[in-house]
Amino acid sequence: MNGKTDIMNELEFEILDQIYFVESFAKIQQAVGADEITLKNTLKTMIEKGWVKCFLNHFSDVVISTENFEENFRNYYYLATKEGLLAHNSR
Repeated sequence: MNGKTDIMNELEFEILDQIYFVESFAKIQQAVGADEITLKNTLKTMIEKGWVKCFLNHFSDVVISTENFEENFRNYYYLATKEGLLAHNSR
């Protein structure tokens, strides 16, 4: 982790529930029922916390940085990291 105490909110918890395996933005959005902007911002925060990785496609091993995140977040796929799963399971 990044050394600071990160408290997981309900939406972050629900998102991590959905991404034990690689999932698309659309599928996560459908599952958690969040609006697009809220989900985008939450995923970006979770990536910055080290709880989530994002990928170019379902089968990619290449982790995408948040550099072009604002333009492409709908096209990315997401997966919980080990740190994210530990935070999720210890909540």
